[in-house]
Amino acid sequence: MNMYELLENTAKRFPNNVFLTREKITYPQFVDRVRARATSLSAAGVKNGDTVGLLAYNTMEWPLTLFAIWYLGGRVLLLDTNLTSFEYDNMARTTKCKIIIANKDFFYDSKEFKFYDIATKDGKADPKLKPFDSKPEDIATLSFTSGSTGVPKIVPLDHYNLVGTVESLESFSYAFNDSDIVYGFLPLYHVFGFAAAIFLTLKFGAQVLLQPTVDPKLIIADFKEFKPQIIPAVPRVFELFRGKILDELKRQKKLGLVSFVLKHNKFLTKIGLGFLVRKIQGKILEVFGGRARLLVAGGAATKPEVEDFYANLGLLFTQGYGLTETVGPICGSHPVPGRMPYSFGKPLKGNEAQMRSVNSEGIGTLWLRGANVFKGYLNNPEANKEVFDKDGWFNTGDLVSIDKNGEYRFRGRKKQVIVLDSGKNLYPDELEGMYITLPGVKNVAVFEHTVKDKTVAYAVFSVEEGVNLASLGAHIADANKKVASYKWVTHYAITTDELPLTSTKKVRHHVVREKLIAGDYPIKKE
Repeated sequence: MNMYELLENTAKRFPNNVFLTREKITYPQFVDRVRARATSLSAAGVKNGDTVGLLAYNTMEWPLTLFAIWYLGGRVLLLDTNLTSFEYDNMARTTKCKIIIANKDFFYDSKEFKFYDIATKDGKADPKLKPFDSKPEDIATLSFTSGSTGVPKIVPLDHYNLVGTVESLESFSYAFNDSDIVYGFLPLYHVFGFAAAIFLTLKFGAQVLLQPTVDPKLIIADFKEFKPQIIPAVPRVFELFRGKILDELKRQKKLGLVSFVLKHNKFLTKIGLGFLVRKIQGKILEVFGGRARLLVAGGAATKPEVEDFYANLGLLFTQGYGLTETVGPICGSHPVPGRMPYSFGKPLKGNEAQMRSVNSEGIGTLWLRGANVFKGYLNNPEANKEVFDKDGWFNTGDLVSIDKNGEYRFRGRKKQVIVLDSGKNLYPDELEGMYITLPGVKNVAVFEHTVKDKTVAYAVFSVEEGVNLASLGAHIADANKKVASYKWVTHYAITTDELPLTSTKKVRHHVVREKLIAGDYPIKKE
């Protein structure tokens, strides 16, 4: 099947199921709307083989337009809503995109393409316009992973990749019901949000509640009104919710009691105090609407204390792993007892993984192969030579180990490994995970830097108002005692500004380093 055929198949399997929660649109009704939109886009000149940009917020029109483009046999250029007109022009020129379907507030004068208002009302579907018979190897989406202003690295995902990813989600069948509501506030142009909102729902016939903003008030209002069962998010979001809950418990002077009950919930239940555990869990879970059952984390590793917090609330918490090149989720953890911190599970159905170049610490590079893995960067043979071997295995560049449960555990990005003059390797993710828990630290970036002709691990800390070098330095010294001395960070800068982040809330290490060199972080110790 291609992706449009998969949608039709889902509509036949679940003829009475709602797809779009807020709009109360069923799967068959959505299919009808896709045909109507395809008619409108065909009249606007879209035809099979065209690259069509999609630049919009998370509203009903986003998936509607996506499937309409596929109906016509087009390929969708997924555009980040946080870029500049210069970047959009360059991306459109590189991919030969002549039309971008967008929210009106993105419109500007461009010589590269024309805009089409995504809010345009559609007429009736043309019964003579039949869906294009896209083949599995036909490109379905294009995403820029780098080079939006320079040499591009573009990921083409074909229909085989996308349909294969949907099928691979069978590995999560233990946690889904077809009546579930998936909360869709992750940006749909990003592969994690795309997979969570579109693929999970198609696989299980579930609903998606789209939210176009990240306004906390609107999100809380959605939780209260619609009570979603499945909440996918980046770890930072789960950290923020946990922080707000703990702050409120502190304000009510209940933190000690609640923490004790949650930590010992199994024992208390065993001795007949389960009613107390359920009462406290239920009260806290009202924040998410009261029906939340599964939290899906992706995009980065989740701190152990955050995962433990939600598990103690009685929620299933799963950590996924994936890249744009793997259509997002290609590995996923199961909430088994004794799950190790930072472990993200095993390959999903239809995929396989292996470690290579394993060092004495049991850390090696993760290679992947399977239905989810793309075929290669668009028009970039040099990049493809670097990441694929002759048997089709893809080098992720991520460093992993295997835990006692046989699950893969994230250990850092190979390209971010700091190689000291002594030859020892440091993994920034490991150090950042330790330092982020220090009092007053909002965020931290650890990277390779040169100080007095020596290669060192350098850190830039984003701190709360009132934190100074002396107070932070004492906490860093205490933290350093937990690891081998060669891993100690003794060179660092502090700032009260937020660190530069990507759209998925990952720290942009190279930008932080550039700002450090430029003197934007003047308070530093060397």
